[in-house]
Amino acid sequence: MKRSAALTPLSHDHHVALEVALRLRRAGADDLDAAVARFAAFWHPAGLRHFAIEEELLPDALPAREAGWGEQIARMRAEHERLRALADALEQDGGDRLATAHDLGTLLNDHVRFEERELFVLLEARLAPGALQRLGDRIATAEDT
Repeated sequence: MKRSAALTPLSHDHHVALEVALRLRRAGADDLDAAVARFAAFWHPAGLRHFAIEEELLPDALPAREAGWGEQIARMRAEHERLRALADALEQDGGDRLATAHDLGTLLNDHVRFEERELFVLLEARLAPGALQRLGDRIATAEDT
């Protein structure tokens, strides 16, 4: 599916996140450190900034009363919170790092798929072209800062 130009910067981040998620999901004892290092390189600061941009700009892109929008935003925020918690746990280097890496990779993969297949599709379908362009301009500005 071709993504609108307005959401392309976020989709580009998602592409990288999917690669990182795959490494985490497939990690074994022998390559866990490399998978975690690759995640850390993505996460600081790009992944965290990506979440901040989505949380700042997407909730108000559509009216809260728009059918399904509130639920989509609530899911996005809840998953972001869970992803941050798993990332923190992985960085703490405690517990079962391999299980944490697999859990993080699975959730990151599923989260990206949700945003690309549901959240962004809803935005593209319901925003007028001018409003979508304005959102894209705000995303581009936020990514440049």
